[in-house]
Amino acid sequence: MMHSTCPVNESRRHFQALLAAETITTPRFRHLAEEIFLLLEDIAWGRAGQDHLPALKALGETLVTHGPDANTVEAGRFLLDTLNEYQEVFVSHMETHNCATGDCFKLAPSPCQMACPAGLDIPSYVTLIGMGREAEAVSIIREDNPFPWVCGLVCTHPCEYVCVRGRMDKPIAIKDLKGYAAERAMSRMEYVNPSPPPLNGRKVCIVGAGPAGLTAAYFLRLKGYQVTVIEALPVAGGMMMVGIPRYRLPREVIDREVAMIQDLGVEIRLNTRLGQDVTIDQLRREGYEAFLIAIGAHSSYKLMIPGEEDYPQVISAVEFLRQVALGERRAPGKRVAVIGGGNVAIDAARTCIRLGCESVIMVYRRTRSEMPAHEVEVRQAEEEGVEFQFLTVPVEIKGSDGKVTALRCLRAQLGEPDASGRRRPVTVEGSDHELAVDCVIAAIGQAINPEGLDCLDGLTWSKRGTLKTNTATMETTQEGVFAAGDVVSGPATVIEAIGMGKVAADAIDRYLQGLPQPKMPPVPVRRRRLPFLKVPASKKMRLERPRMAELNVDRRRITFQQVELGLSEQEAREEALRCLRCDVCRRCGLCVEICRDKMKINALQFGYLNLEQRAETDFRVTAEKCIACGACATNCPNAAMQIEDVDGSRVLSICGTVLNQLKLEYCEECGKVLGPERYHDFIMKRMNHLASAIRGHRLCLECARKKAADAHADVTRPAVQKT
Repeated sequence: MMHSTCPVNESRRHFQALLAAETITTPRFRHLAEEIFLLLEDIAWGRAGQDHLPALKALGETLVTHGPDANTVEAGRFLLDTLNEYQEVFVSHMETHNCATGDCFKLAPSPCQMACPAGLDIPSYVTLIGMGREAEAVSIIREDNPFPWVCGLVCTHPCEYVCVRGRMDKPIAIKDLKGYAAERAMSRMEYVNPSPPPLNGRKVCIVGAGPAGLTAAYFLRLKGYQVTVIEALPVAGGMMMVGIPRYRLPREVIDREVAMIQDLGVEIRLNTRLGQDVTIDQLRREGYEAFLIAIGAHSSYKLMIPGEEDYPQVISAVEFLRQVALGERRAPGKRVAVIGGGNVAIDAARTCIRLGCESVIMVYRRTRSEMPAHEVEVRQAEEEGVEFQFLTVPVEIKGSDGKVTALRCLRAQLGEPDASGRRRPVTVEGSDHELAVDCVIAAIGQAINPEGLDCLDGLTWSKRGTLKTNTATMETTQEGVFAAGDVVSGPATVIEAIGMGKVAADAIDRYLQGLPQPKMPPVPVRRRRLPFLKVPASKKMRLERPRMAELNVDRRRITFQQVELGLSEQEAREEALRCLRCDVCRRCGLCVEICRDKMKINALQFGYLNLEQRAETDFRVTAEKCIACGACATNCPNAAMQIEDVDGSRVLSICGTVLNQLKLEYCEECGKVLGPERYHDFIMKRMNHLASAIRGHRLCLECARKKAADAHADVTRPAVQKT
């Protein structure tokens, strides 16, 4: 049920149609077209080698140069034009055995993997968690992401938004499973680094020890480079450390995973500011040949209202969270107003509660449904005592004697959508009112502070204040200088920064080796196909997504102790069983069509396969109607549907979910397997000419035909009189 087209598969289908229509009639050139089709099929299904592309080009040129008719020449031109325009797609298919569009269904990654900015092989590590092999799961995660524990706690999990299980009930708890595996592996001392190769003598400097910079450092060290990271803060981790509160992401989690990167041989220089403590020229003299700018977004936008610059009690959320992370534990005021509706605003408000503020009010100019903050975060904030004032627009900060006394606001109502598609708040005339507060925290957006980068005069900045880069390679407009993370995207997420750091590491490696850079961003790669987790259909339908255990509210209000307590072992195992293994099942719907339209059984109620409209799924229905004929499994293009005889029973399953299990019957004459009773009866109803011969018996077709023949042999020939 994939709708995107891939040039590889499109060209394969094109030549398949040419051959079927017998458009190319000359025997020699028809044979060449057949060779082209086979080579294209190899590439589309992941069987191609390095010689496939040159061979295709040679065959295409032969058709164009020596073709005896217009159809043959046109076929050659089509092939050569496709190869020239989409060469990188063909190369990607051959090198990665991956199709980003899903059109080449045998190579398409699962939707969750495609949605992950770092391209994690999610179905594989979820399956390993279900097997109880957490250390192996963490190793798979760290093939693409050096921070599995961090992301297991704070990832925004875009993978879950596209999880196919969500079409049945709720998505798989992918983030929580990642955190469970990392914590379990770490506690068992099974969280280990891959073996780094020897140093190759080349040096790379990274500016910024946040998720993007440290990710790039991790992958560059695994490629053999000597990597040094310089960081202006006294701690490593960037916004993970100074932007995310400890109740969401404990410091020890960051410290442990940063230490793993350092153990590979990555050097981190703290309290080192570019342009002040060290310059690019000094670094170049030290032998650094490439640079990555990953400084994050540590500044804030101003409110731009009267009184903002007049009182020290008006502070930015970014600065406030940084000071708390670095050890400041004093309440900013008794009555605090936090202006904004994003995750940073929520973090600031919940931090104020923990510091002992008597009243914390979040002031947001739109409604709850328009808040960009995560729903779970909003709910937890409400539980902890944060108040919300929606459709409220601050217009002035008032005070006296150098202290804030009130925040003057106007009521608002939603008008027409703005450029972002969200409805613009329009103030209501005459709705002035004041909130009595003694501190205002602004959380309306983060900005990049370019201080220290003025020595790189070849950089180009966007109107948003971000660095302009080639999105496929993270190259800036200055040779040898790359950029990743918030400095490129603007304020984003940890997992997005990790994804950019990974891309930058590959691009820096290519740059230093003198290799051509890719023209399109990388796509996730399918690397393995693990065995299925066996689970009965009834259990597959019965299992529910676990509710994350949380610290009680009274404790949450007074400490920075971690709020989300993690999954138990049983919860993690059972949650892994809910996975539909979309890395194998391509959701083409062929099994349903075969069962319904060809066999006329209609035993497969797989509503989740229908992407056009929501339909019911119930794996248990199959056992009521299925005759275990195996037609669905025989026609499944990716072996997601399987049928096998086990211990006297025929078992039908889809990606490990047992749909039906019927007892086998055997031929009374020869002992050959007949299949289940339902299947045997189904066949016999369509073999009317044998029905009388085998009535009351269980016979295979061969023995049934023999018995029918013997019955006809009992007829005696009439006697012939002699003359």
